[in-house]
Amino acid sequence: MLSKIKLQLLGVLCTLFLFSEVSAQTSSSTYSALGLGEFNYSGSATNQGMGGLGISYGTGWSVNFVNPALSTRNTIFNFEAAMNYKKLNVNNGSETSDVDGGGLSYVAFSLPVKSGKTTLGLGLNQISSVNYRLLINSQVNNATINANNFIRGDGGISEAYLSTGFVVAKNLSLGIQGSYLFGSSVRTNQLTLTDTSGVDVGIPSEYYERLTVSDVGFKLGAHYMVPLGEKKNLHIGAIYENLGDVNGKAFAKLASIGQANDLDTDGDLIANDEPRSVYIPNRYGFGFSFEKVNKYAVGLEGQYQDFNQYRSFLDDPTQLKEAIKIGLGFQIVPDYLAIDNSLKRTTYRFGLEFQQTPYYLNNTNINDLGINFGASIPLNQLSLLNLAMKVGQRGTTNNGLIRENYINFTLGFSLNDNSWFYKRVFE
Repeated sequence: MLSKIKLQLLGVLCTLFLFSEVSAQTSSSTYSALGLGEFNYSGSATNQGMGGLGISYGTGWSVNFVNPALSTRNTIFNFEAAMNYKKLNVNNGSETSDVDGGGLSYVAFSLPVKSGKTTLGLGLNQISSVNYRLLINSQVNNATINANNFIRGDGGISEAYLSTGFVVAKNLSLGIQGSYLFGSSVRTNQLTLTDTSGVDVGIPSEYYERLTVSDVGFKLGAHYMVPLGEKKNLHIGAIYENLGDVNGKAFAKLASIGQANDLDTDGDLIANDEPRSVYIPNRYGFGFSFEKVNKYAVGLEGQYQDFNQYRSFLDDPTQLKEAIKIGLGFQIVPDYLAIDNSLKRTTYRFGLEFQQTPYYLNNTNINDLGINFGASIPLNQLSLLNLAMKVGQRGTTNNGLIRENYINFTLGFSLNDNSWFYKRVFE
């Protein structure tokens, strides 16, 4: 028994190490050029299939890192990981372009310290991601010279978290999650000037910026279940996340193309790994769900984060607004006792997800509306293959802005084991 536990823990730790080494950016949005990039609000693959629901509802078969209080529903060992792929069609009103991005999205596990009473969780997840490519051509005022800007960005902020959930009274559980924030984003702007015949004018220049974060944050969660009758329950959940002033370092330099990222080359050094901080506003979430046990569940949840309070590393004049997310989700299991029919034992999910993103351009809020689909297919008696897909639209072509039509795929698995706490009778 002990050797099995050691092997399972080793597998978890190896996967966490792999994630920290090869984590890819799951965003490919043009709007990730603003602020700290595109924030992840939707949780795991099982949450994503239900419109991001995870504050008020969770199951014992999947890790829930949206609300740490709901981890008390994990009465067996759970290990979960997922890959993500996103494809967008970007339209500025006159031209269109296809872009994509993806990679390993998250890994997480939950371990019941005292089954049904106390749990311990550990994992890695992305908080925000940056991945964009922009080519902007314009004419210099009062001159017959064209300015060509090639702007790109990559990176983001990840978290390694440790959480615990515990039952404090009948049907009431609380949770706390502590996170170590790390990661960096690199942004460049390469500028060339050309005359009307396309000949370079002057020396091409590049602005290079590297922002690195290293700090801690925390999240609190609460969950209360109201029994409404035989196998019927109302679930109420809430979360509060505090990241606040996130410390890090900023490097910025203006120089010739290919020279700006090197401290020892000529150019104008703006910041040399100077200690700075970025302020990330507090996040609040609340929701409620109705469940008929082992049959279906439906829920409505909302989240709020006031990015009017946002402050960047270099005090850039970025105008951001309140971020609001509303998710409506539904899931159903046709027959969880149909041992010989995996389709009947599959959990099917559907959701609607609306976001007023924090991005505000040309007096226009950038909104995001998507339809979610998902499923958890049983691989054996305990483990699952998790699928989620979201089809949506972000932004608008009005007021000189960009509209993104996208499709997002998530493929993951949940490995569950109830043998951790069974004593061996025979050797």
